[in-house]
Amino acid sequence: MKLTIFSRLLIGYLILFVLVIGMGGYATFQMSQISDITQSILTLNNRIIDSTTKLSEIIFSQVRYERKFIISKDEAFYNEFLKLKNDFDRYLTEMRSIVDDPQVMVFLDRIKDAYQNYQTFVYEEFKSPMGSNNLPLQAFGREKEEIINAIIADLEGLETYMHRNSDDKIKRVHEFGIQWRQHAVVMTGVFIVIGIMISLWINRSITHPISLLEKKTKEIGRGNFKGDLILSSPPELAGLAEAFNLMCHKLNELDQMKSDFFSSIAHELRTPLSTIKMGTSLLLEGTEGPLTHGQRNVLTIFEKESHRLISLVNSLLDLSKMEAGMMSFDFKPQSINPLIDQAVEEIRPLIEAKKIDLQVIITEKLPLLKLDRDRMLQVLRNIIGNAVKFTPEEGRIKIATRNLDHGVEVSITDTGPGISSGDLITIFEKFQQKIDRKGSIEGTGLGLAIAKQIILHHGGKIWAESSLGQGSTFIFVLPA
Repeated sequence: MKLTIFSRLLIGYLILFVLVIGMGGYATFQMSQISDITQSILTLNNRIIDSTTKLSEIIFSQVRYERKFIISKDEAFYNEFLKLKNDFDRYLTEMRSIVDDPQVMVFLDRIKDAYQNYQTFVYEEFKSPMGSNNLPLQAFGREKEEIINAIIADLEGLETYMHRNSDDKIKRVHEFGIQWRQHAVVMTGVFIVIGIMISLWINRSITHPISLLEKKTKEIGRGNFKGDLILSSPPELAGLAEAFNLMCHKLNELDQMKSDFFSSIAHELRTPLSTIKMGTSLLLEGTEGPLTHGQRNVLTIFEKESHRLISLVNSLLDLSKMEAGMMSFDFKPQSINPLIDQAVEEIRPLIEAKKIDLQVIITEKLPLLKLDRDRMLQVLRNIIGNAVKFTPEEGRIKIATRNLDHGVEVSITDTGPGISSGDLITIFEKFQQKIDRKGSIEGTGLGLAIAKQIILHHGGKIWAESSLGQGSTFIFVLPA
């Protein structure tokens, strides 16, 4: 199943939401445990310790009231004794009702039994008249003292036990805190990693197809109309890719129709143009009789324009053949230096007429290259000719070559008006005509397109570097 962009984002957000909820649930569970232990200390341990203290105070008060009653036989002391007994029983019952620790229950059971024995001895003592021979008062005193000491000892033991139990619970709370911090750090790290992985997955699944679409758009802008864009997902971008391929197919058909049209027109024009040129030449030679000065000037213009039209037609035919892969090349190992010298010598009269400072920096030890001599001369003539054409009088042109790791680089730099960054992208396309310093259009816009095709067929690459008002540099690299 191919997920849409919305589904991918929704799944990513849901996963992150579940992770956050899970971490929150775990934190709530840990905090509830800490809260239970803390509540246990506050409501159980502290309450039992307080009750233990109160029981100790009650037992000591009972002993005082008991002795006062025995001595004075005052009913008020006896009533206070009974009241304290009820308080002792009530506290003891409350403690037993809230305790679930077996060890505490052992203490409470012993205290209860001992306290009942104490009460029994007290009632027996209260019923025995002073000076009776049934049970000496000294015997009652020793028994009660042992029982009271046992009760006090158990109460102290219970209090000690509860203090120790509180300390243990506090340690557990501390351990829970440390454990929770460790788990929180680990879980946070894991969640961050998972979050980054999900973000990267979503980002990759969306931005990668978009980058391919962007790349394909740039290729279309450079004239590559191959409909080879394949995107399987997301469905939205897959549909867009299909639309791109369909557009490329249509553009390719239109480009082919245009190339076929120019090729056909060029073929149809070359024959009548050649006839016109031949007829003009015959007239200029006087074959049909003498010519006046005005007639000769008109025929000279006809011959010049016919020659220009034939050159244009030949350029169109060459470019069409190159684009269709039908142009034949005669590659032979040779140096490019003589070709540069020849191209410079051919255009030197124009260089001298414009008083241009020409610098030719040629590396002597260049490797031999597999070149088609005539086609490479065509490239050099076009680029050097453009440099001379667009360089103002008394300007500068530099032609340089240098070795590269696997080839040779040739650069032609001029001090002309320069080329804008937008035009640098399309300068090597067909019919991209340049504008000179006076604002007039120069050339047919085929020279650089032909040069590019020739360089590409040689396995090299060509580009331009320029900015308005700073001149231009045309560079091409040929493999060794």
